[in-house]
Amino acid sequence: MRLGPTGRRRWPMAGVALLATLALLALQGAALAAAGDGATDGDDGRRVRFATFNASLNRAAEGQLITDLSTPDNPQAQNAAETIQRVRPDVLLINEFDFDAQGQAARLFQRNYLSVGHNGAAPIHYPFRFVAPSNTGIPSGFDLDNNGTVGGPNDAFGFGAYPGQFGMAVYSRYPILRHQVRTFQHFLWKDMPGALLPDDPATPAPADWYSAEELAVFRLSSKSHWDLPVLVGGRVVHTLVSHPTPPVFDGPEDRNGTRNFDEIRLWADYVVPARGRYLYDDQGRRGGLTRGASFVIMGDQNSDPLDGDSIPGAAQQLLEHPRVNISLTPSSPGGPEQAALQGGANLTHRGDPALDTADFVDVPGPGNLRADYVLPSRDLRMLAARVFWPLSTDPLFRLVGVFPFPTSDHRLVWVDVGVP
Repeated sequence: MRLGPTGRRRWPMAGVALLATLALLALQGAALAAAGDGATDGDDGRRVRFATFNASLNRAAEGQLITDLSTPDNPQAQNAAETIQRVRPDVLLINEFDFDAQGQAARLFQRNYLSVGHNGAAPIHYPFRFVAPSNTGIPSGFDLDNNGTVGGPNDAFGFGAYPGQFGMAVYSRYPILRHQVRTFQHFLWKDMPGALLPDDPATPAPADWYSAEELAVFRLSSKSHWDLPVLVGGRVVHTLVSHPTPPVFDGPEDRNGTRNFDEIRLWADYVVPARGRYLYDDQGRRGGLTRGASFVIMGDQNSDPLDGDSIPGAAQQLLEHPRVNISLTPSSPGGPEQAALQGGANLTHRGDPALDTADFVDVPGPGNLRADYVLPSRDLRMLAARVFWPLSTDPLFRLVGVFPFPTSDHRLVWVDVGVP
């Protein structure tokens, strides 16, 4: 906002910054009071719960999610809302939440579902939320899957039947500093140094699955990458959210596997100033985070560190990152139980099923995998971490269930951190 016309007296910039900070702090206090279950301060700082949930709130037709959320009667949305109410995150990313330009679906989900108690769970109110466009379903104008025709979900910038399908939404009890938000929807894959561009195995040329004309417009992010600075007790925590493409549904060129690897890599580079210099956001600003900035990386990364079809080392780009805190790993009792009951591919897995976050097809599919992550920076102390996957004997198991799932094939993952 500009302060007054030319020639009118203006506040000094330091005064403007101070007033803005005080106003945000006051707004934050009011928001937490209104939410009714505010975080506590202690020796570990302010305790804040960050969560990611691929809630499968996507629909086959554009506008259908708005229709489904326009009343409080949709069973799947009720289950998703109750899951959130049981966990009560302070900052929540929902993957696979269809985007609409007016943000109607996000408003309706708050009003008709989150603000309504379900089966004894208390309502939860998020004063702040963020949605933005997704690359899914946006036509590229090219034959990206090289099947001889142009058009359809596979030839969009990200797989989707219409623009915004499988999008994202963030809900927060803390202020999102919208003027500092950065999005990377349009960053081109070819502009990442050393990008794993897919190779057409039928030709001798390297990295030639996509033509030069296609690479000139091909976006790295299959949905988008967002840096949402959240103000927590006067401290800014950068919430870094995304949803890389699954590393399957392609061919020997592995175009989705390589894209998944580099979508994960974007955050690994972004949090190191020297490595993120090549990045540019949708507003034209260059570089990554400043040195020492606090962050939490969240999302359905579609990559298990030991099992499944992702390129080896894809998830390790974050899990073994020197700036990422992995002192606690979210786990559940339900993951091991379901892996044992379902058998199939789960019997050959190397990973601990207690760490699984997604219940996938076991025969002939990949089995249950760790796909969803909440990864704070090392300066944020991890206090607790869980995957919401109850045992089948738990009354809340009805919220996760078995196929066909009552809510989603993914489980909500949360981490409590102490923000200094």
